[in-house]
Amino acid sequence: MVEVRSFARRDREQLTRLVNAHVATAVPGASVPSATLLSQLEHPLGEYVVGPWVVELTTFVGVERDRIVAPAHLRRYGDDDRVSDGYRSSGEIVWLVFWPNDLEAGRAVRDAALSHLAGWGCHVWHADGTLPAPGCFGVADSWPHVQLLYQEAGFDADGGQVEVVYAGSLEVVPPPGAPPVVGLGLVRQVGPWEPRSTPFWTVRSSGPTRWTQTSREAGRTWPSRVGPMSATTWVREDLRGQGIGTWLFAHSAAWLRLGGLSRLLAYGIEDGHIERTTRYYARLGLSPISRTVRGWRRDGHSAGIQ
Repeated sequence: MVEVRSFARRDREQLTRLVNAHVATAVPGASVPSATLLSQLEHPLGEYVVGPWVVELTTFVGVERDRIVAPAHLRRYGDDDRVSDGYRSSGEIVWLVFWPNDLEAGRAVRDAALSHLAGWGCHVWHADGTLPAPGCFGVADSWPHVQLLYQEAGFDADGGQVEVVYAGSLEVVPPPGAPPVVGLGLVRQVGPWEPRSTPFWTVRSSGPTRWTQTSREAGRTWPSRVGPMSATTWVREDLRGQGIGTWLFAHSAAWLRLGGLSRLLAYGIEDGHIERTTRYYARLGLSPISRTVRGWRRDGHSAGIQ
């Protein structure tokens, strides 16, 4: 018999263990400390974009014989002008995890979450798998049991996107060498998008690449001296195909190695260019580790489980 109740701080060790079982199947060797997980449950303001939009949150746990087998974390977003149109007056299952053998417990917690979203009066419901760990967003292909429960409940990801997550060692990225085009100059500066961007590189007359720190200062860990980073690179269209992007990437990797970091995360959107993206990262020693589906959504006015 499954008991579904609100999360209590005494649950934190069991909850962390269950969350980390899911994290480890999405990113090898990654884990979330209990303090970081509790921070997400209690105050998401560390999330630079959506955190300030949250006006209410709650967490449910499913318990069988004093064992936590299925938790879910929920948020309600505000209705003021600060909130983007896609999130205004909406609710979200930020994540739902459970042991695959405890499918009925997962369903019980999911249904409690849906009832709570309905009680909030949210006109749109979102669902995701955003755990406070590097590379854990959307619903990873290593969590088919979670995808199943979202699909059963009528959540549809057709309007979202699929992203491929890559990982590799910075040690195999070759040194940058000479500029591939005469006259290129390199500038390193603080990144403009997020508080933890470090560093942001610009090639004059070409374009930027950015590397965002997501590990130690956020309490998110990979083993020893590791700084998982997400990277985006853009090169002006008329200068593409000349090795500028690879040169930027190599400079950033060299900088990170100098800081004692050893591993890297990156991602690519699964579209008509994903094979080219995969080949590009393969040349730099990064391999696909996960395929994650983002943008799960359902009309909050529809009744019952689909």
